[in-house]
Amino acid sequence: MLSTIGSESTGIAYPLLVLAVTHSPAKAGVVGFARILPWALFGFAAGVVTDRLPRKRVMITGDVVRVFLMTSVVVVIAVGHITFAQIAIVAFVEGVMYVFFNIAEIGALRSVVLPQQLPTAAAAEQARYSTVTLVAPTLGGALFGIGRMFPFLAGSISPAFSLGTLLAIRTPFQQAREADDSTWRAQLAEGFRFLWARPFLRSCALIFTWTNLAFEGIVLAFIVIAKRQGLTSTEIGLLIAAFGACSLVGSAASPFIQKRLSMRAIVLSSLWLQVATAGFLIDPSVYVLLVCTVPMAFFFPTVNAVVIGYRVAVTPERLTGRVNSVARTIALCGAPLGPLIAGVLLGVVSERDTIAILTALLAALAIIASLLPSIRNAPSLDELARLAPTEPVVPELIG
Repeated sequence: MLSTIGSESTGIAYPLLVLAVTHSPAKAGVVGFARILPWALFGFAAGVVTDRLPRKRVMITGDVVRVFLMTSVVVVIAVGHITFAQIAIVAFVEGVMYVFFNIAEIGALRSVVLPQQLPTAAAAEQARYSTVTLVAPTLGGALFGIGRMFPFLAGSISPAFSLGTLLAIRTPFQQAREADDSTWRAQLAEGFRFLWARPFLRSCALIFTWTNLAFEGIVLAFIVIAKRQGLTSTEIGLLIAAFGACSLVGSAASPFIQKRLSMRAIVLSSLWLQVATAGFLIDPSVYVLLVCTVPMAFFFPTVNAVVIGYRVAVTPERLTGRVNSVARTIALCGAPLGPLIAGVLLGVVSERDTIAILTALLAALAIIASLLPSIRNAPSLDELARLAPTEPVVPELIG
């Protein structure tokens, strides 16, 4: 969590730095695009790599590279020669490292948690991320207000926390594997077929492609609108932290919600709640936009926990990296386009029209999902209780 707080404090710093250097919302969108684009380019490869190589080694490599990237930004800002191209390149490479780290992390979770506990464990992961969303934007905005280099300095130091814990953990991050001489293409196809044969998981991945596009576009629009309405970087960070606070509350409530709502109700509720951004069309204030995103912030952790937890639980351990990389690549391949599209729209149409277009997309997705048989016939989390425990089981992690 400490490591992610440091790295995500740069998330708000990237667009603020681009706006300070170029004064262009479109270029800020390009950098947002560059940071998320690696999911579309390397998501599939990350699944194969993390099923072939030791997951811990992949995660450690990602942390080390992040240290060098953030340090390079600090140095360039300090000497006064930061350029838009340099910001975009660093954002892209950092995104690549995150893709490999994240897929390896999901595989590690599969190796140490019982199948029926995976949705709860995924909810705990969502709580961690919600805490990061609460703290990191405020920290990043405040540090940027002190000096442009300081969020990136925090980002260069924070991976030490992750490295320290990874090196200390002795629990294996994967089962013993037999050598697989098949080609990368064949291995990836195996993971793809496993996901595609399950209509619910397939539909969720395809729907999330577009919801992630809209959400990432709304995030950039929120920052640009706040800046145009006169808010400081610290105030923008505080407003985004409010979103994180709602998400944290939703994470705490997630186990309760999972017990009382079906998987179908959880997925559809999350989609319809996102349409609340239409409130900005009535009163185009950044504060109204924040209030409109509160319901989705509260429900995001639960829908992520049940879909990811169920997917990881029903996937054989040897396919964990590939199946989850396929699912996440499909779900996130639209995300890079969100900031890019929002940045262009904010440059050519009004803020209200930009949010209207993104809200219309979310409404269409909610309607489509409500009609899909694969969502109407969504599986139950009760199925996980019948799955056999993953071997080897780590006794101290069971109770």
